[in-house]
Amino acid sequence: MDSITRRLSSSTAPRKHSVTHDADAQLASMGYKAELPRSLSMLSVLGMSFAIMAVPYGLSTTMYISLTDGQAVTVLWGWVVVSVISLSIAASLAEICAVYPTAGGVYYWSAMMATKDWAKIASWVTGWFNLVGNWTVTLSINFGGAQLILSAISIWNEDWSATPWQTVLCFWAVMLITCLINAFGARYLDLINKICIYWTAASVLIILITVLAMAPSKRSGEFVFAHFDASASGWPSAWAFFVGLLQAAYTLTGYGLVASMCEEVQNPAREVPKAMVMSVAAAAVTGVVYLIPILFVLPDIQYLLNAASGQPIGLVFKHATGSAGGGFGLLFLILGILIFAGTGALTASSRCAYAFARDGAIPGSRWFGTTNEKLGIPLWGLILSTVVDSLLGLIYFGSSAAFNSFTGVATICLSCGYGLPILVSVLRGRKMVKHSTFSLGKFGYLINIVCLCWIAFAVVLFSFPVSLPVTAESMNYASVVFAGFACISIGWYFIRGRKHFRGPPVVLDMEPTLSGQVVNGDSEKGVESASVLSPPKGE
Repeated sequence: MDSITRRLSSSTAPRKHSVTHDADAQLASMGYKAELPRSLSMLSVLGMSFAIMAVPYGLSTTMYISLTDGQAVTVLWGWVVVSVISLSIAASLAEICAVYPTAGGVYYWSAMMATKDWAKIASWVTGWFNLVGNWTVTLSINFGGAQLILSAISIWNEDWSATPWQTVLCFWAVMLITCLINAFGARYLDLINKICIYWTAASVLIILITVLAMAPSKRSGEFVFAHFDASASGWPSAWAFFVGLLQAAYTLTGYGLVASMCEEVQNPAREVPKAMVMSVAAAAVTGVVYLIPILFVLPDIQYLLNAASGQPIGLVFKHATGSAGGGFGLLFLILGILIFAGTGALTASSRCAYAFARDGAIPGSRWFGTTNEKLGIPLWGLILSTVVDSLLGLIYFGSSAAFNSFTGVATICLSCGYGLPILVSVLRGRKMVKHSTFSLGKFGYLINIVCLCWIAFAVVLFSFPVSLPVTAESMNYASVVFAGFACISIGWYFIRGRKHFRGPPVVLDMEPTLSGQVVNGDSEKGVESASVLSPPKGE
């Protein structure tokens, strides 16, 4: 038996080495040296994407949005609508990722598919959208998690609410925990991401069975599938439904972030695109399975909206189980998902910062664009992401609706970051993805255009406040945060980027092959060497 095991091990090892070597060679053809260990499997990347979306957690922390803007119809059917759209966007990105599997992700894709004259500015704009989106989605996950942790106290004392200082300190604690896991548990990320899948699935099943079995009373099927009431929002009914879609759109944003893990996967051209699409499909089903039982056992809506903590899900669990202890037990399952989500989002953010910095696009690139050989991670990119998010949390002192702003700007920035490479692909006649191993075929144009229309609509939609009337504290400051980062990006471009940033080491006007490799398609416009196009290291 031992001899058989040794023979099997010896026969699979060369194959793994060959796959890793091919991936490193493909990365080299795109102008980069492999510096991170390829230790992640497709299941791990799927788990990470699933963790970042964190369906039960994301839907729980933003439930007040859809309850304000339409109640059951917005909660359930809004989720279904956004799931279909997100699946289309994920498929569009997967098609591109199969051709250009690099940690630069959407930023690299925009540069690669654009013409030579536009590659530089396309990569700069897309990269900043993606970077800010990565930072703010991590911020929103961990900040919402802090609010959810503190809301557990209100299960026993419903009149209690945390002070701004208590909330921010708890948020910083969550940021520190996820940072330490990323720094010193990098070798276990593959295992952590896989555990996330099982934890989430088990949590959804436990919650489903418990609330349906123990709830003292249940709503009717008509309420769950057809009840619509937007009176609490102040918006006209039709518009309230769309504003309420922020709950679903925010939850379903993490699938594109895993592109930044391409350089840590053995066969990224095949595995990462599959993980993107499969994670959205799994999230869509998980959301429906989670939401329907919750809607059946909802207590009085106004009682939930008046929750002092601003997080009603604990009260839903308390009402369903009939006890504070039972409510906390179910809430604990959601808090476990928080740790997976916060860790995964910070992992993706650190890799995104690292990839963008190594091409000289952010201040301090000589540090942030490097990896730590001992830990096997981009340590400075991790520190940068943690510090930026921790500082942004201070917005809460000026606005009690800061979480709305964080979710809104994360959704807007990530949507724009996803949309720009899709737009470039469409404008170039989709010729750069015509041989993708994850091709959308004859429906590619239609799917891409539907995605772009939704993204354009979402940018406007998610800048609106959840309800009227608007005060300084209830204002949605997503547009302000967005404008602030836009000023930093534009300012840094004119200070340094205009002269020194040349974008990623792009191979222009390439023809992708069936294997996902790329070759020069035009000797007149083809390869410009990495030494010419890559920016100088550091400032």
